[in-house]
Amino acid sequence: MNKKVMNKSLIAVATSFLLTLSATAAADVSSTVNLASDYTFNGVSQTGNDPALQASVDYAAESGFYAGTWASNVDFGGTDDTNIEWDAYLGQYFQLNERIGLDAGIAYYTYHGDSASDAYNYPEAYAKFGYSSSMGDSALNFWYTWDYFGYDVDHYIAMIAHTVEVAPGHSVKVSFDRSTSADKTIWPWDGKAAYNHYRVEYMTSWKGFNFDLALEDTNMDYDAADARVVLSVSHTFSL
Repeated sequence: MNKKVMNKSLIAVATSFLLTLSATAAADVSSTVNLASDYTFNGVSQTGNDPALQASVDYAAESGFYAGTWASNVDFGGTDDTNIEWDAYLGQYFQLNERIGLDAGIAYYTYHGDSASDAYNYPEAYAKFGYSSSMGDSALNFWYTWDYFGYDVDHYIAMIAHTVEVAPGHSVKVSFDRSTSADKTIWPWDGKAAYNHYRVEYMTSWKGFNFDLALEDTNMDYDAADARVVLSVSHTFSL
């Protein structure tokens, strides 16, 4: 089976799986629609600094198992006609004790719209540790892939974050992450092996809609990774 056929099969299986779960456990299936002023991935715009419309379908079991699929418009510029990112993921959440949780899983990113879009497809494993206290919620997250954007290169992301509720229904999250390519001759970040990303965001909700206003920047010096303000509005539906 070639890579293109395999990728379509993986998405089809994931979608069929979610539809089956929806029929058997509707209360555990939801869909989220999100409108954002920009789609940034670790501080780098995936839409040419333009808005994004995104949607997901998610299943979550009482056991902590979950699976989902998510899609967004993208624009990589130039002569590249790639216009859709469509991902699938599954994982398991573990409540280790009353304060510490672990979310571990794997995601598969796929791209569509250009005859060569599927060359970007890649898998990624992740582990996310959470710690809750009277001071708020802290996170230590890791992502790893051995085939970043289909370039057969190892890539790592590490993130620390802290969220605090500043008033009932109003929260602020501060995060820092570092993305590292194992071989900058294959995949460089602005000519270097790694870069830093900083983000501060305000989160609230109103009448069933979630609002997120973020200020973010990186230490790279090009337009898609410059400082920016990103506003997003989302709504989640039970299916």
